[in-house]
Amino acid sequence: MTTPRKRRADRRGDLIEAARRAMVRHGTDGVQIKQVAAEAGLTSGAVLYHYSDLQDLLIDAHHAGMERFYELRVKRIAEVADPAEKLVVTVRSGLPDGPDDTDVRLLCELGGAAGRNRVYAALLTTLYDRQVSMYQTILEQGTAQGVFTLTGTTLAIARNLVALEDAYGYRIVARHPTLGVAEAEELILDYARGVTGHQLTA
Repeated sequence: MTTPRKRRADRRGDLIEAARRAMVRHGTDGVQIKQVAAEAGLTSGAVLYHYSDLQDLLIDAHHAGMERFYELRVKRIAEVADPAEKLVVTVRSGLPDGPDDTDVRLLCELGGAAGRNRVYAALLTTLYDRQVSMYQTILEQGTAQGVFTLTGTTLAIARNLVALEDAYGYRIVARHPTLGVAEAEELILDYARGVTGHQLTA
């Protein structure tokens, strides 16, 4: 039999997903408790039972999306030995699945609100710094193994790679008519080839 604690954890997970849908629909700044409740099929009071502060729920919802772009990527590339393959996998996994990718749309919403909300700004800064560090580790490994011949510092290259991910991710979810996932991946890899001296076959 499922314990009450387990049921409550499941309910909080459902609310996080409902909050994510509500933020995509109404925006991070504009979402209200009643809108999250509607997405979850609950009353506002039921939402408040699990999250007494809407801001806490929204932060948890953003954390859930951010996990994909750092924790899950680190786990994935840990199983890959070749630094060049690691770099290709990392670039690919940093882009949206398509224009309706909820995680990337939420990150775009978060970016728009970060200038007005210090908590959101801190979340994005932490994610960015972790992603830069992730790329730096790959570049350092490739250099140490003689796989890469870098044209700049690992910090500068890593920052540019993350910036390209962000920029092309935004364009994809903004439904640019001639820029899809495959095109964005190739453009980022083309930059990476130039700064690593490796063919980086996708």
